[in-house]
Amino acid sequence: MIDKLEFFIALARAQHFGKAAEELGITQPTLSAAVKQLEDQLGVMLVQRGSRFQGLTPEGEQVLSWARRITGDARTMKEEMRAARHGLAGRLKIAAIPTALAMTPLLTTPFRARHPGVTFTILSRTSIEVLSLLGNYDIDAGITYLDNEPLGRVVSVPLYAERYQLITAAGNPLSERDKVSWAEVAALPLCLLTPDMQNRRIIDQHLAEAGASARPTLESNSMIVLFSHIRTGKWSSIMPLNLAETFGFAEPIRAIPIVEPDASHIVGLVAAKREPHTPLVAALLEEAMTLAGDFARRG
Repeated sequence: MIDKLEFFIALARAQHFGKAAEELGITQPTLSAAVKQLEDQLGVMLVQRGSRFQGLTPEGEQVLSWARRITGDARTMKEEMRAARHGLAGRLKIAAIPTALAMTPLLTTPFRARHPGVTFTILSRTSIEVLSLLGNYDIDAGITYLDNEPLGRVVSVPLYAERYQLITAAGNPLSERDKVSWAEVAALPLCLLTPDMQNRRIIDQHLAEAGASARPTLESNSMIVLFSHIRTGKWSSIMPLNLAETFGFAEPIRAIPIVEPDASHIVGLVAAKREPHTPLVAALLEEAMTLAGDFARRG
């Protein structure tokens, strides 16, 4: 039954029998037969069939929710037994918003020092994608904003407060100021993250509160692209202070606090709300609490 549920989850994710079979490493007839057997066992149709995959039936959507829960519990049981015999091992898959990516080593490095059998996959995703992946059990944890948009059913550990700076080259307008306002920043040629990023929505919100609006001359979903354009001296950007510090901006690049208001938003680790968590996720949450304490002591 567990194998069939995992096949069904893969089909729901791929939305295509051939792609799901390829992902699973089985033939398409084997996948089709497994789904049909699951339907026979449960006594309901799970998939709307035609010449191609046409989606799940209402009953299929209900079974998908149960399937994720059941297979998740089965994985947790296996991980607990493996950890009891050999200690923590396996792979942690984490999705993080772009502005938090540079902070992930502060979490992963001490974690792996304690648990050398653990490896990581780190993905860059929007905040909406982080929550979607978490809800579908496609990742183990996420790093995202905690206080700006609804999170749903998750457990969270606040890590740090994101504060915003004007990042600009020396000689540009406002570059010699000790602080600037959101309204003043709006008039500059800006390069910003794309509107699907929550960081961009936060920036747009604070600009609107100051009676201004963002009119970026360049947008990207990559922080590397933004940094590269800032270094040309022709663009400015709005970025979190901790991110600018991580990348080690030096002259002729300046980071200037943005005030009126002096805004901040909390970024933290999130995991699906379930009991018990897998040993890996439980240990990651514990590591996040240690890191949060370190940030708090630094002020």
